[in-house]
Amino acid sequence: QVQLVESGGGLVQPGGSLRLSCVASGSSFTLLTMGWYRQAPGNQRELVASISRLRTTNYADSTKGRFTISRDNAKKTVYLQMNSLKPEDTAVYYCNARATGRSDAWGQGTQVTVPS
Repeated sequence: QVQLVESGGGLVQPGGSLRLSCVASGSSFTLLTMGWYRQAPGNQRELVASISRLRTTNYADSTKGRFTISRDNAKKTVYLQMNSLKPEDTAVYYCNARATGRSDAWGQGTQVTVPS
């Protein structure tokens, strides 16, 4: 298995910024597409942003222009820089990764709270 550990969540005022990190570990593997998802209470989990191994990116319309996903393949880490945060961004954020010969991996989630 690939293990994912997120960090960087917390409470931030509207308009503020947070940087989430997700580090992958485990036995030999090659990371493919990685992404960030979020889930607010009562809502379905939704894609926030994804990035391929060669750094093709995809963003949800609600985050485009405010969030930036990036990765460091050597460190097996994916980041989500979140700027201009809004209360609507409040959710648990989950890291996801696909790797060669492995099932999709999910982190345990990190809470991001932006009060109204």
